[in-house]
Amino acid sequence: MAFLPQIKIPATYMRGGTSKGVFFRLQDLPEAARQPGVARDKLLMRVIGSPDPYGKQIDGLGGATSSTSKTVILSKSSKPDHDIDYLFGQVAIDKSLVDWSGNCGNLSAAVGPFAIANGLLSPERIPRDGLCTVRVWQANISKTIIAHVPITNGQVQETGDFELDGVTFPAAEVQLEFLDPADEGDDGGAMFPTGNLVDDLEVPNVGTFKATLINAGIPTIFLNAQDIGYTGTELQSAINSDPQALKRFETIRAWGAVKMGLITEIAEAATRQHTPKVAFVAPPCDYTASNGKRVAVSDVDLLVRALSMGQLHHAMMGTAAVAIGTAAAVPGTLVNLAAGGGMRNAVRFGHPSGTLRVGAEVREESGQWKVTKALMSRSARVLMEGFVRIPGDRF
Repeated sequence: MAFLPQIKIPATYMRGGTSKGVFFRLQDLPEAARQPGVARDKLLMRVIGSPDPYGKQIDGLGGATSSTSKTVILSKSSKPDHDIDYLFGQVAIDKSLVDWSGNCGNLSAAVGPFAIANGLLSPERIPRDGLCTVRVWQANISKTIIAHVPITNGQVQETGDFELDGVTFPAAEVQLEFLDPADEGDDGGAMFPTGNLVDDLEVPNVGTFKATLINAGIPTIFLNAQDIGYTGTELQSAINSDPQALKRFETIRAWGAVKMGLITEIAEAATRQHTPKVAFVAPPCDYTASNGKRVAVSDVDLLVRALSMGQLHHAMMGTAAVAIGTAAAVPGTLVNLAAGGGMRNAVRFGHPSGTLRVGAEVREESGQWKVTKALMSRSARVLMEGFVRIPGDRF
């Protein structure tokens, strides 16, 4: 029996924030994968090593976690006043699925550096030294992200002293602005899709919980930690080693998705694993982070733990951080109340790996809350570049 040889595709493996992913230029993909569809999904799954019933992604570049099972496709922007079109694909580990329903805020930090280094930005836009401002069109959610990328001697500066909890080594700081990050829909009022800052979320055979449902950065369901039997100081093992807890969170996520109008039937949640996210919040208290670092009550405004692709995240998703910052800025949400209430334009929260600060600018118009901008800093670094190889008959 004859087998087709492997093909090789130009690619870069990058860390962005607390995530890692495989980056492609659209023009470098095989022609069949340059447009959305089955061929593209099959190619990306084979690159990452999915679906893998062993859950390890041994035969691909994935790292067997939601933070490392990611792909990015970039091209020069087709949108006015933008430099780059950025498309993000979250690859399921053990299922045949690429979820295109949301953004990755962490990998957003790597988009600008990749674009500059790979000829997707006009040379005259790149200073010899200083910050290069890259206007990114996030194609999954139709939103604008502005990345401020440090440049030294005309090249992306990757090394530096910026420290990010959840990442072992320091690197150069990349400042991100998420413009108008709320999904306001056709009626202009869907940042809180139910129209309420706090809802009673009924989950059959599980319970009824107070919840803040928000579309900002990424659709997110916020719960009170105490209401679901937690303290907000939990690390990954406390949740991910408990199959019943994960099953309960997935049930909550599915019913929350219905209440937010993201799906119409519970069964649809299985094909939409990337969104919405589920997170739980608590007032600040002392705890020990996953690296042994002590986080004091005075270090944070509140505690947040979030799940991604069915597992507790080891730190915090960038898009969920946008949701946290936005919800914290709106008086009366569960996030805001956990942080002590009142008006605020920035919040520092504790997550399993340490702390993170995120800012948000919000205003109330005609009884509805609007968010104009969310801000945070991340770092990014090229880990490997060259070609990725996959069997030629796999897409």
